Amino acid sequence: MNKSLDQKLSRIHADPVRAKDFILADAKDADMALSIGAPGRSPEAHAGETRYRSLQEFRDVIEQIVEQGLVDIMLMSAHTNEILTIQKRIFDKSHVTPAARANDTTDIHIVRGGRYATQPSLPFRTATLDHIQCGHIECKPEERQQGADLGLYSITFNNDAALDRQALQEYKDFRLEAERKSFRHFLEVFDPNRPEAVEASKVPEFINDAIVRTLGGITSKGRPLFLKMVYHGPKAMEELVHYDPHLVVGVLGGSAGTTYDAFKLLAEAKKYGGRVALFGRKINNAENQLAFIRFLRWIADGEISPEEAVEAYHGVLHQLGIKPQRSLADDMVLQTNIMSYGGDGVARSIPQAPAVTTVKTAASQCACATEMDHACQCEPDFSKMSAAEKVAYQRARWNRILG
Repeated sequence: MNKSLDQKLSRIHADPVRAKDFILADAKDADMALSIGAPGRSPEAHAGETRYRSLQEFRDVIEQIVEQGLVDIMLMSAHTNEILTIQKRIFDKSHVTPAARANDTTDIHIVRGGRYATQPSLPFRTATLDHIQCGHIECKPEERQQGADLGLYSITFNNDAALDRQALQEYKDFRLEAERKSFRHFLEVFDPNRPEAVEASKVPEFINDAIVRTLGGITSKGRPLFLKMVYHGPKAMEELVHYDPHLVVGVLGGSAGTTYDAFKLLAEAKKYGGRVALFGRKINNAENQLAFIRFLRWIADGEISPEEAVEAYHGVLHQLGIKPQRSLADDMVLQTNIMSYGGDGVARSIPQAPAVTTVKTAASQCACATEMDHACQCEPDFSKMSAAEKVAYQRARWNRILG
């Protein structure tokens, strides 16, 4: 099965300026960070009690998302990768690429009562590449295609020569091993997890320079396929993309936030040159993950604006009989809570999109045999539709999907 990730990267590198491709990844690797809370809040939870999904329920959702086929990458822990990729073979007939978290630095060790995330990050790797590729140590050459051949490597620069040198050395060792074992990777770059490490206003420049300096000595075989990093705004994104159009830049989602937080982040990153969005908790904490991902894909493909998508998403929840976590007005609040893995940003209000009370004829201009099929080609011309018509179209489309 041809993977959409490879096809999109090929088109991007063939024409970085005009290619319109955008890569979506679901980061379901949180059991290597958030522990018991990784699967997300269980729908069985009641007011005043904390109850999380089981790991099996978490994996059931992963299977549903892979079957839906709207994301390009499914990022998992090495253990989940073993169960779903190696044993259950759910990716064999899917264009979705399986990936596994290849390291777990101490700043993502989020455990109840723990203080690891507040201390300077130290490099660490629980998983081995062999276990990701074949499920056991010392894979035979023919076994390396059984599991994932793509992994996430994470690094945190703290503006400390000794700590950063250690982190870079560990990354070098990983790259050399990965090249020997035909293992690809993408690079996650976190902001310093010590607030005093870099003056706040200089963090975007510090991170951009750290990335460019790190990659300058790496030849093509060892370079990451793309980056996963905090979105620091238009100026920082454009600077990095302008420096090297072949440096495929992706943004991480951070903590859950509002629906508008996720939708707006994706749209803003794309507008200023981003090519990838990797959302974990933003997807995992959604009321309906499949519907949430569908709107992420529509935004990524330029079919709907973030503001329109929030309203239409609430319409879908209503039709599914799912109570939203927030009112529509509250869900239209943007939270800039993506500056670290923990997320602690400032919120500000965004004007609510106008309500749509009538369904216009644009909704009936196109119908597809399989509405959940992202490859459907019979879309109307969204550039000629008003905001109200686009919302009406998406609502009508979900009416057909849901019956």
